[in-house]
Amino acid sequence: MDTKTQVAIIGAGPSGLLLGQLLTNAGIDNIILERKSGDYVLSRIRAGVLEQGTADLLREAGVGERMDEEGIVHTGTDFSFQGEHHHLDLEKYSGGKQVVVYGQTEVTRDLMEARKKSGATTVYEADNVKLHDIESDSPYVTYYHNEETFRLDCDYIAGCDGYHGVSRKSIPKDKLVEYEKVYPFGWLGLLSDTPPVHDELIYCAHERGFALCSMRSKTRSRYYLQVPDTDTLDNWNEEKFWAELKRRIPKKMADKLVTGPALEMSIAPLRSYVCETMQYGKLFLLGDAAHIVPPTGAKGLNLAASDVETAFRLFVKIYKEDRTDLIPRYQEISVARAWKAVRFSWWMTMFLHRFESAGRFDFRVQQAEFDYFIHSEAGKATIAENYVGLPFEELE
Repeated sequence: MDTKTQVAIIGAGPSGLLLGQLLTNAGIDNIILERKSGDYVLSRIRAGVLEQGTADLLREAGVGERMDEEGIVHTGTDFSFQGEHHHLDLEKYSGGKQVVVYGQTEVTRDLMEARKKSGATTVYEADNVKLHDIESDSPYVTYYHNEETFRLDCDYIAGCDGYHGVSRKSIPKDKLVEYEKVYPFGWLGLLSDTPPVHDELIYCAHERGFALCSMRSKTRSRYYLQVPDTDTLDNWNEEKFWAELKRRIPKKMADKLVTGPALEMSIAPLRSYVCETMQYGKLFLLGDAAHIVPPTGAKGLNLAASDVETAFRLFVKIYKEDRTDLIPRYQEISVARAWKAVRFSWWMTMFLHRFESAGRFDFRVQQAEFDYFIHSEAGKATIAENYVGLPFEELE
């Protein structure tokens, strides 16, 4: 069966759904194809710190109402080095910007609901998705659904299907420009229905390893511990996790930490990855299909949102003003911004984690760097402006 749309979107995660919502609002036809079920997409546990620009983009898309009602606005964040606790006023040092703590699952849920109301098409459980003729003026996508093969003709394809998706793999290998760095540790995360230990996030550097105290709401907490990349969940239980967390966070926080049963525990490896070929022919890569960052800088979802912002503005220019000459700008803008986010996430990771190969000298340098950035006005401004998100760049 053959169908046609203007923009075929591969992947119904936050980036695909957000792009679809913005395009639909602008009167640009789009169809989303998703390999998994809607319930599976909603079951994925992800981060929940939204930059100012991401929050504003969700509002522009008309899906910010619940975020504004239930999200927790943070005007600052906290750092700890060997138990020494410091507050960073993000609002003061970023020119008045803030971040919003609102779970990625909730963002996805809001976008799904909005798409359902709009009547726009999302095909879940679309198997064997393949991209064809992406270098031509007539690209198309084929997929298998409900025991039938479909063909979707389109003008452009937005690959929002993650690192393991088909979109990037559809670009010839010799055309891909890729970079990767793998870190020798992962994050062991625990989600619990317990009140957060603090009203803001706490990033903790400790000789036993990094720890992060985060949250999803005023009653749901998310905690992380740095663990070796060889570690497995078999080596951990709730009691051991809570005990280790208390060792790594400031004593005044450890004394008031509320523990409880784990809703979920998992280990996520840390790595940095950039594919600089973010546009090839009529295919555009967005989000994890093009870049992966360690979660240390809270940049994953936000970097995907910046790709969406640029792609959306471009498609509006193409369809409203016939500005196909602006197509190369997508890659120029998105790659430059990706590297800035990758740099900040890499720096935060190096700044706060313990490396087995590091000696006493390295630890003292890390401590000196912490002292500089936390006590210097310029240092605090550098962290704040990156953490709340760099401004979106104009297409022209």
